Amino acid sequence: MCGIIGFVGRRTARERLLSGLRRLEYRGYDSAGVALVEDGELVVVRVVGGLAVLEAAVDESPATAGLGHTRWATHGEVSETNAHPFRSCDGRLALALNGIVDNHDELRSKLVGLGHEFASETDAEVVVHLIEEALAVGTDFVSAVDVAARLISGQVAFVVASVDDAGQLVGFRRGCPLVVGHGEAETFLASMELAFASDAHSITTLEDDEIVVVTADEALVYRGGSVHQRLPEPVTPVEDDVSKQGFPSYMLKELFEQADALERLLHAYLTPDAGEPRVDLGPSSGVVRDLERIVILGCGTSYHAALAAALTFEAWTGIRCEAQVASEWRYGRRLLDPGRTLVVAVSQSGETADTLGALQAARTAGAVTVAITNIAGSQITREADCVLFTQCGLELGVAATKTFSAQLTLLSLLALQIAHDRRSLSAVHVSALCHELLQLPDTVDRFFAGEHRIDELAQRYLDTRFFFFLGRGSGFAACLEGALKIKELAYIPVEVHPAGEMKHGPIALVEEGTPVVCVATDNDVRDKLASNIAEVRTRGASVIAIAGDRDEAMQHMADDVIYVPDTNPLLAPIPTVLPLQMLAHELATGLGRDVDRPRNLAKTVTVE
Repeated sequence: MCGIIGFVGRRTARERLLSGLRRLEYRGYDSAGVALVEDGELVVVRVVGGLAVLEAAVDESPATAGLGHTRWATHGEVSETNAHPFRSCDGRLALALNGIVDNHDELRSKLVGLGHEFASETDAEVVVHLIEEALAVGTDFVSAVDVAARLISGQVAFVVASVDDAGQLVGFRRGCPLVVGHGEAETFLASMELAFASDAHSITTLEDDEIVVVTADEALVYRGGSVHQRLPEPVTPVEDDVSKQGFPSYMLKELFEQADALERLLHAYLTPDAGEPRVDLGPSSGVVRDLERIVILGCGTSYHAALAAALTFEAWTGIRCEAQVASEWRYGRRLLDPGRTLVVAVSQSGETADTLGALQAARTAGAVTVAITNIAGSQITREADCVLFTQCGLELGVAATKTFSAQLTLLSLLALQIAHDRRSLSAVHVSALCHELLQLPDTVDRFFAGEHRIDELAQRYLDTRFFFFLGRGSGFAACLEGALKIKELAYIPVEVHPAGEMKHGPIALVEEGTPVVCVATDNDVRDKLASNIAEVRTRGASVIAIAGDRDEAMQHMADDVIYVPDTNPLLAPIPTVLPLQMLAHELATGLGRDVDRPRNLAKTVTVE
C-alpha cells in the first residue's frame, strides 16, 4: 500500500522524487518523506499529511540521488517519527520499505541488545539497523543488504541509500513489487512503473529474493550472491494524464468513464461482427473441455464481481462455480482436482497480497490459473497461466467504480468463451449473448443521460444511522458492492442480506424510517422481492428500489424508485451498481468526506 520511488542520475533528485510520489499518491497514504544524498550526508525530511506539505518542507537541493516514500500506517501511529525513510544510528543509511516484516519484534530485541537505538514504532526500521550491523563487521553494501534480507521474514520491498556509496541505490524485493526504470543517464526504483512514467524507456522487474544495485548508467541484478543477466523490457504505455479533467473528484470522473472502459474491453475480446468471443486462454485453452470446477477469487470489489460472475459461469458453461474471498480461501482446505479445476484470480492492481497468495496456492495444488487485472506488468501477470486485462486505464479514486463493471464484463466474456469452446451453448445463443454484451456501453450511457435526482435522495438520508440492503440472485452481489461504496466513502454502516434471509433475524433491525435499498432487477425473483419489500414497509421502513425501466408497478411498492435500463439478468449488476455508486458519492460529498481518499483505506493492498 505504501509507495517507493528511488532516483540516481545527472538531474536533481528532489523534483524526480516528488513527481514520482505524486503519481503514487492515489494508492493511499497518511505520511510521506524523502532522503537526499547531499554533500556527504543524508538530508531526510518526513511529514504527516499530503504531498503539498512535503513539497513545502523539502528545500531545493543539488543532490542527484535519493529515495522517497508514501506511508499507509500498519505498525505505529500516524506520526512524523513513524514516517519513512528511516536512518541508521550513524546517520549514513536511509531506507524506505513497503510490506510487513513479520519477525520485527524478535529482530528489534536482538538489535537493541547490540546497542542500536530505534526512533520509531514501525516494523520497517529494523531493516536499516540490520544493514548497519552487517556493515559494521566489514561487509560490503550489497552483501549487507543480502544479510538483512535473509534475516527478515514477510513480504517486503525496500530501497536503501548510503552516504558512502552516494552514486548508487540498492533495492530488494520479496512478495511486494519493485521495478527498475532505465532512462537517459538516470535510473529509477519504484513500486510501479507509473512512478517514473515518461522518464524511462525500459524497465527491469525484480523477481522474489533478488537484489538490484542501480547507478545512473546501469542496474545489476543479484540472485544467490552472483550477478544475474536480465534484458530490460520496453516500458508499458500507461495513461500519463492524472488530472481530474474538470470533474470535482477522480471518483466522479471515473464513474462517467465506465462506458468508454467497457467499449475498449469489448472490442478487445469480441469479434467485430459479434458472432463469438475471442478470449485467448493460451496454453490453458486445451483443458477447457475437461473442467469440472471453477473457483473465482477476489477481495473487496473484486470479490463482489466474482460473486455475480459465478452465477453466469454456471448458467452458461454448466460447470460448478464458486466465488471465494481470497484471504480465506488461501488458508482453507483447497480440494482441487489437478487439471480439472480452473482458478480465476481477480485483482485491480495485480498486487493484492491475499489474492496473489491464493493464486500461488492454487498453482501449487495443480489448478489451471487465469488472472484478471487492470495493470500490465503487475505481479499477478507473472503468477498465472493466462492473463486477461480489463482495459480500464488508470483508476485513481481509492474506491473502485469502473473496475467493477469491467471485471464483471470480462468474467462474463470468459464464461462465454468457455461455453463456446465446450459447446454448452448453441452458436445462435452465443451470438445473441455477444450482442447483449456489446450493448453494455450504451446501457451505461443511457443511465447517466437520465434524470434520477440521486443528489436529492441522498440529502434526505444524510443523518441516517445505517442502511439496509436487500437483493436476490445477481442483485445480491450488486447490493454488496453498493453497500461497500457507502461504507468506504460516507462511513455509514450498512447491513446487506439476501432478501430471503431477512426474516431469519435481520428484520429485527428494521424500524420506523430505516432506509432499505432493494435491488429489484432480476425478473425471475421479482415477485418474491416484492413480498420482502412489503414486509419492511409494514414495519415503517423507507424503501429505495432499483428497478428495470419497464417495471412501472414498482412505483406503487417503494417510496423511491431509481430506474436503470433493462438488460440480461446475469449482466444486470453492471447498470444496477451505477445508481448505488452515485448514491454513495452524493452521501459522502454531502457529509464533507473526501471521496478520492477515504480514511484508513489504500488503493493497492500489498499486505495481509
